[in-house]
Amino acid sequence: MTKGAKAAAQSEVRKAQANVDRAQDQIEDARTARRKAFQRAKDAGLSLAEIAAATGLHRSRVDQILRGS
Repeated sequence: MTKGAKAAAQSEVRKAQANVDRAQDQIEDARTARRKAFQRAKDAGLSLAEIAAATGLHRSRVDQILRGS
């Protein structure tokens, strides 16, 4: 492999990893926002079953999310 090809490959893998890192940060932000929204809904009086129905999740999954699992 030539020097230029190696440099191009290194650049490509760095960019790919940066994209994954950004995506993981976005996913974590979305999960945090979801957990907070679920908590606000629960605080407003919605049951786990009602939150589950609104999201299409099972109520046990809603409970796990609220507990941070």
